[in-house]
Amino acid sequence: MTKETILEALASVKYPGFSRDIVAFGLVKDVRIEGSDVEVTISVQTKDPKVPEQIYKDSQDALNQIQAIGATRVNIDVKSPDASGGASGASSDKESIPGVKHIIAVSSGKGGVGKSTVSSNLAVALAKTGAKVGLCDCDLYGPSTAIMFGTDEKPMANEQDEIIPIKRHGVKLMSMGFLLEENSPVIVRGPLATRYTQQFLRQVEWGVLDYLILDLPPGTGDIQLTIVQTLALDGTVIVTTPQEVALIDARKAVSMFAKVNVDILGVIENMSWFECDAGKKYPIFGEGGGVREAERLKVPLLGQLPIDTYTRECADHGTPVALLPASKSKVSAAFEQCAAQLIERLNTVSG
Repeated sequence: MTKETILEALASVKYPGFSRDIVAFGLVKDVRIEGSDVEVTISVQTKDPKVPEQIYKDSQDALNQIQAIGATRVNIDVKSPDASGGASGASSDKESIPGVKHIIAVSSGKGGVGKSTVSSNLAVALAKTGAKVGLCDCDLYGPSTAIMFGTDEKPMANEQDEIIPIKRHGVKLMSMGFLLEENSPVIVRGPLATRYTQQFLRQVEWGVLDYLILDLPPGTGDIQLTIVQTLALDGTVIVTTPQEVALIDARKAVSMFAKVNVDILGVIENMSWFECDAGKKYPIFGEGGGVREAERLKVPLLGQLPIDTYTRECADHGTPVALLPASKSKVSAAFEQCAAQLIERLNTVSG
């Protein structure tokens, strides 16, 4: 009977709702073996009482599968967000980024809802308030920041071997798109993808920032899990369209953040309507879905953004529409409203 045998058995226990196991998440804190008897301590931080119950049951079942094992004892150490002292429920082993005041994830349950467009323009809108803002494109497989900010500049390194972010339109930027040749795909498995993500967050000279926006990949994969498990986020913004199909996937993202006690700062509904030249609005993807979802989550609806040809053209030409004065663009005005609502929400959450 060895510690490795025990950990191998516990590696079959998945964290409820996730594909990763409790060993990979680092939740197994202690393994004690006396003869054939085994005592295991597992640390879990959650508001949901069903999570530790399920982990306890599955861990006992996994240990009982080991041949010749004697008595087994599984201790579950449940930590609440209040016990950790973080406003967002961040656990004590999550780390902030030196010099960064607020870290905000922008997430969606599925692709194609305009999350990167929202991230880029939200970062610009925050910078227009006079704040110091950074944007980290965490979508390694489909990076778009370089195009949306109109630069193919390659980042340099400083004397401490930290990557110096690209600065464009008043925002500090980091993206895999700056490191790749045009049309070069990123072909890496999960562990290497999470390592790249950590480098973008920890080994970039972000300096002093009021806000660091993380443009997450769609879904709930390894990159998202690494970020929410290791980084002290102030919260996340959920981007969705009014369509029910998008809302179903958005709820999965919300569920992931809830399980690891990350605050939902609000919902941004994108592609809310198309407005013709005559001023009539057409709700192409349905109506009111984001409003209802925000009400269900009891969080603010930070804003509604229309389908707009000029917004797409701005993104393709590397000049985010939020750069325009609010008086010149309804979409720019909407992003300024989103930024103002987000700042107010952060002030409320942080007390």
